[in-house]
Amino acid sequence: MNVTALALPEVRLLVPERREDARGWVSATWERARLAAAGIEADFLQDNQVNSLRAGTVRGLHFQAAPFAQAKLMRVLRGAAYDVAVDIRPGSPTFGRWAGARLSAEGGEQLYSPRGFARGCVTLTDDSELLLKVDRPHAPQHQGAIAWDDPDLRIDWGLDPSQATLSERDRSAPRLRDLPPVAF
Repeated sequence: MNVTALALPEVRLLVPERREDARGWVSATWERARLAAAGIEADFLQDNQVNSLRAGTVRGLHFQAAPFAQAKLMRVLRGAAYDVAVDIRPGSPTFGRWAGARLSAEGGEQLYSPRGFARGCVTLTDDSELLLKVDRPHAPQHQGAIAWDDPDLRIDWGLDPSQATLSERDRSAPRLRDLPPVAF
């Protein structure tokens, strides 16, 4: 597995090796020992599978606060998406900065974001299917969101905002500067 640090060193792009033959391919998408050697020591306990019907569907930027803060690993099972992680750790030297990568079923890329990062994605194809691994259970009372199009973050989603498909929660999420400090 190839592990690459992105613009924020804690956010990693993982590209598993694929072994191919006449039947297709096989790939180890999560190897605890190998990734621990690369500094990723998440103990994932839940997989969430998501289907988005239309290209331009935005999910996020979501996070969970302590004691349920989550590390996350996202990959695409069908289609393609652009995945983003934003550092929202109070006092972090990279607070408010983001890193992102294009993920596709064809390429097998995955994006790892540790606790203290809000993450979100936009689908690049219709009928995209995504898999998100998390290392803490979902806790609605500890969940939060920041605006996906926060002008202070300047995330290049490659999308005209008027073309985005959003949930009401994501449509009404506050800007990062309006969010009280969050403990992770």
